[in-house]
Amino acid sequence: MTAGVVAGWMLLCASAVGASAQQAAPPAQTAPTENDLQQRQTPLNVDSDPVPSPDPDTHTAAPVPKGPAKPGEVTKEHGEYTMRATAYEVKLNASVIDGTGQPVDNLTQDAFHVYEDGVPQTIVGFRHEDVPVSMGIIIDSSGSMYDKRAAVDAASLDLVKLSNRQDEAFLVDFSSEAYIDQDFTSSIDKLQQGLAYIKSSGGTAMYDAVIASADYLSKNAKRTKQVLLIVTDGDDNASSATLEQTIRRVQDLDGPQIYCIGLLFGEDVTHSEARHSREVLSELASQTGGLAYFPRSLKEVDGIAHEVAQDIRQQYTIEYRSTKSPELGGYRQIHVEAKEKGYRGLQVRTRTGYFPKVAGAGAARSETSGK
Repeated sequence: MTAGVVAGWMLLCASAVGASAQQAAPPAQTAPTENDLQQRQTPLNVDSDPVPSPDPDTHTAAPVPKGPAKPGEVTKEHGEYTMRATAYEVKLNASVIDGTGQPVDNLTQDAFHVYEDGVPQTIVGFRHEDVPVSMGIIIDSSGSMYDKRAAVDAASLDLVKLSNRQDEAFLVDFSSEAYIDQDFTSSIDKLQQGLAYIKSSGGTAMYDAVIASADYLSKNAKRTKQVLLIVTDGDDNASSATLEQTIRRVQDLDGPQIYCIGLLFGEDVTHSEARHSREVLSELASQTGGLAYFPRSLKEVDGIAHEVAQDIRQQYTIEYRSTKSPELGGYRQIHVEAKEKGYRGLQVRTRTGYFPKVAGAGAARSETSGK
C-alpha cells in the first residue's frame, strides 16, 4: 500500500464527497429538479487526487454537439463519419427465489418479463452461468469494531475463496476517512496482508466510503459484473454525503450490487441506532439488487459470507434495450417478473432502477464509422 494511494483515497472521500454534501440535497419526499441533480454530481466530476473520478474531465473533453444525433443521421466527429442509432442497453443481474425462500436456478429466458416504467421490454441477452465479478470489500474500522475484526477478516477471506477464480477484489477500510488497503487482486495472500493494515479507530463515514468505492470500481474494474460488500456495526456519523446522494451516485454509475452485513448487536448499540442502521443497510441493498444480512452473533458471519458468494455465482444476467431514448433523461423504474410451471410465488431480486447516461457520457449506441 503506497502513500500515494492512501492520500488519494483520503482526498476522494474527504474532499470530493465533502464538497458534494455542501450542496444540500432536497428531502427524500421532494422530487429533485434537474438543476439539483447536476449540482450534486458536479464535485464528483472534478479530479483533484491520484485516484481519478470515472467521469470525463469537462475541462479537456472535446466540444459536445449542440444536439444529439438523430437515429440514422450521419455526423462527423474527430475526423470520422459516424452513423448512430440510439440503443440504450440495460444489464441486470437477478436472483430468483420461490415461495419458500429457496433459490431457483433452472429458469430459461422465456420465464422472465421485464418492465421499465411499466412498459414491457424485449430481452436481447440472457445468461445463467458463473460470471466473474469485480468486487470491493468495504470494512468498517471505527473504534466499535475492534472486538469484531477477527471474525470479519475470516469471513471476508472465505468470501473470496468461495468466489470464481477469475474474480478480482479490492479492500477498503473506513472510519472517519476511507483507505484502500489492497488494490484489485485475485490473491488471498495479498488480501490477507491488506486486512492486516486495518486499525480500528474513529467514527463511521460509510456513505462517503461507498461513493468513493463505487467510483473506483467503475473506473478500474476489469469485469462488467460488479459488487460491493459492506460490513459495519453502526450508524453513519461522519459522512459528508447523505443516503440519498449515495444511492443516486451508485445508480448513476449503472452498478454495482451492494451486499451489507450489519453487526447490530452488543452493548454499544442502542435499539434506536440498530433500527435506523437496519433501515439504511436494507435500503442500500434493495435499491441496487443486493441483500442485507443482520446476524445475531459473530458466529453467523462466516455462514453469511458463504450465502453471499453463492448468491453472486447463481445469478441470471438479463439484458434489454430500453424503449425510451437516453436523451430523455430521468430515473427509470425497473420491475422483473418470473413465471414458470411448477413454481408458485417466484420473486426476482434485481436493481430497482437507473439513470441513463446521455450522449457523450457513456450511452450505449450502435455505431458504424469510416474516414
